Amino acid sequence: MDTIKIGVAGLGRLGLIHAENISVMKGVELFAICNLDADFNREIAERLDVRYNYTEYEEMIKNPELDAVCIATPSGLHTKQIELALEKGLHVFCEKPIGLDTADIERTIEKIDSHKDMVFHLGFMRRYDPDYLYAKQLVDAGEIGDISIIRSYGIDPISGLEGFVKFAKKSPSGGIFLDMGVHDIDAIRWITGSEVSKVWANGSNKAAPELDEVNELELGTATMQLENGVTAFVVLGRTASHGYHVEAEIIGTKGMLRIAATPEKNKVTLFNEHGVVRPTSQNFPERFKEAYIGEMRDFLDCIRQNIQPEVTALDGLRGTQVAIACQESLEKDSVVEVTY
Repeated sequence: MDTIKIGVAGLGRLGLIHAENISVMKGVELFAICNLDADFNREIAERLDVRYNYTEYEEMIKNPELDAVCIATPSGLHTKQIELALEKGLHVFCEKPIGLDTADIERTIEKIDSHKDMVFHLGFMRRYDPDYLYAKQLVDAGEIGDISIIRSYGIDPISGLEGFVKFAKKSPSGGIFLDMGVHDIDAIRWITGSEVSKVWANGSNKAAPELDEVNELELGTATMQLENGVTAFVVLGRTASHGYHVEAEIIGTKGMLRIAATPEKNKVTLFNEHGVVRPTSQNFPERFKEAYIGEMRDFLDCIRQNIQPEVTALDGLRGTQVAIACQESLEKDSVVEVTY
């Protein structure tokens, strides 16, 4: 096809990132948008020059000119929306997670597998981040030997904590391990090439004790044992005072490497009366800007070449299964074996 026409469902932070990226790419048209707020839809449609806007997803995917959809709606809607799009013959890019329930995800994977002519792409953007890609290449080349330990941090800026508390009181996120940790879990699986066998998780709400009432966390940690003997540590939080903090450390038998040990915004260093200051990334759109562009380009390339991406629906299921096991471990205060 000469121009791929995409409809974006959901215009929250991630939906807008994808919509804006698609709107400036060659060989693709941001053809439609869908969001519950009609006034906001009109505003975005005018700003990004979008032909159609809808308040109902089912109406958008009826558009006969549409080639693909990008789903960035609340996680609980993903499985149904993926299935409906495939039934309409549309290629699907879906943000993580595929869903909140493993039985729903397994059913959706069956639907995906029955539509081999349609491309399904899942939004694990760290796989497309230049730093993570380079680290993966070093690991695969044997530069640090066999991996023994991997540590992954994902901590949101504290400026967003109040907003999350309000959100959590209205709508369940699935818990910090599913809402945030699936990216860390996927990166661990991807880099090590191994599945997680058992987990032990805990957490606290010292900065936001009101989250206890809705069974949410502002800080969660998990220790994971992988099938190949690697030990992984995951730290998830919502209270980084300096900005958006994502990093990983991989220790091997011949060396070690770190990814973004300091989440630097750029290469500028400020020297003044406060000492030496390095600006840091303040949010995930800033830190993973290139990765979001890269994953969408890969989706489009897969459509044009009629191939499936490296990241699969099964990766989404495995990440969800590990995250659910972490939540179970937290609630039971015990080690939990991951069920696949």
